[in-house]
Amino acid sequence: MDLGRSLRAALAKFTGAPIADEKAVKSLCRELQRVLISSDVNVKLVFELTKKIESRALDSKLAKGLSLREHVVKVVYEELSLLMGEKYEPSLKPHKILLLGLYGSGKTTTAGKLAHFYKSRGLSVAMVSCDVDRPAAYEQLEQVARQSGAAFYGIKGERDVKRIIAEASRRWKEDIIICDSSGRSAFEEPLVEQLKEINKEFLPDEKFLVISADIGQIAGKQAEQFHQAVGLSGVIITKMDGSGKGGGALSAVAASKAKVAFIGTGEKMDALEPFDSQKFVGRLLGFPDIGTLIEKVKKIAEEEKLPETAEEKLTLRVFYEQLKAAKKLGPLSSVFSMLGAADMPQEVVRTSEEKLKKFESIINSMTPQEREDASLFRKQKSRIERVARGSGTSEAEVRELLAQFERVNNLFNQVKKNRGMRKRIEKMLQGSGLDLKKIGG
Repeated sequence: MDLGRSLRAALAKFTGAPIADEKAVKSLCRELQRVLISSDVNVKLVFELTKKIESRALDSKLAKGLSLREHVVKVVYEELSLLMGEKYEPSLKPHKILLLGLYGSGKTTTAGKLAHFYKSRGLSVAMVSCDVDRPAAYEQLEQVARQSGAAFYGIKGERDVKRIIAEASRRWKEDIIICDSSGRSAFEEPLVEQLKEINKEFLPDEKFLVISADIGQIAGKQAEQFHQAVGLSGVIITKMDGSGKGGGALSAVAASKAKVAFIGTGEKMDALEPFDSQKFVGRLLGFPDIGTLIEKVKKIAEEEKLPETAEEKLTLRVFYEQLKAAKKLGPLSSVFSMLGAADMPQEVVRTSEEKLKKFESIINSMTPQEREDASLFRKQKSRIERVARGSGTSEAEVRELLAQFERVNNLFNQVKKNRGMRKRIEKMLQGSGLDLKKIGG
């Protein structure tokens, strides 16, 4: 079950009801119970949640300017955010991190994602291989370190974790040191003893338990067991993008008093984000997350070393650069979700992603002069035929790209000339750090 889609459907049924009254609120609470229990959220937690929602929705005073419908949606959002836990603020000071977890949780991959996270924020990172039980664990972590650009320390074939840590500590000089520990198929005494030994020798500043979202509410029990054994700073929940039990895992960890630190949202190295329950629930309910989208755009602009000041004239070359940058935002489904359009039909998303690839191929097949002056295609139609042939696309697709470019170019020119429109867009971007005044004109 897709938790977000089901929650959005439940709220849409309430907000679209002819009358918003006590009966409609109680009906919404019953629907929320069904959705959350189906997503493996603990039954007791669900009933406590819906009791609070019903009480606040019907008994508390409406804020000025809010209708009952808006008030109820606000209450659902706030109570779900509390259920899922607190916001985590990662430390960007030099420190040591110990990763723990059972087999199949995604510890090694998560080590690479953590390394990418801290490196992208200007910190140097190293990994230490203390998984001395799993075959090929040394080689796998070494490969992940290479992929993420982190230093790697370990002693191949060595089973004494004290010796591995002692040797590595003499050599490491990086800001962030990530130690990968052994796992087991179950929580057993030999694992506990080994983790205690690593904890004593490594002296980590943070201890993260890595858990897969697909185990659902069992995540709470695991968090309690590991916390009792070595003490946890937080929990990293992986596979949040593909598991219908993610809500159960999050709520169970929060109920165990452990803190969710990061969530894994995909396979790529950058698919790890600090957990923010309000942002997470906002996306589930279909609220736009413009802040995160703007942060991603700014980060990509820095990575691409795009100029501070935009071009005076929008050309196909500039349009091409923007397309390449847009692809780095990630899957369009994720972008649509941040824009509050999480239920965009999959055929539309797929078509859009396919078109982005085709548009890139078409622009790549143009001459430098054509990229600077799109009017050449209007003056000489044979150019369209040549570009279509060179890019392996149809003439209709080349014309579609040129039409899309023309629309964007017209908007660009309107923003440059229309001060009223500029002011409206500036108001929308307030607090984002983006400056519309840097657009030429």
